[in-house]
Amino acid sequence: MSRERRSPEPPDTATLRAGLTPAQASAIATLEVFGWKLRFVRRPLFRDPVPVLFDKSGNRWIVVDGDGALEENPGFEIRE
Repeated sequence: MSRERRSPEPPDTATLRAGLTPAQASAIATLEVFGWKLRFVRRPLFRDPVPVLFDKSGNRWIVVDGDGALEENPGFEIRE
């Protein structure tokens, strides 16, 4: 018997945004106007956090670099 250990409820937006650079926060706010949603934030050690946003359909995703630049091919895969 396998039980899902991940939480079914998404973390609140304040928790997700904690520690983001001002440039990342600004870029995310702009993207949210166009329907993108912040789903999660990767937090690699000794590096800027990596926020991951999905479009309305949930098919496309992008990351926002520490300087606020958008990256469609960040070099990692998203699990289903």
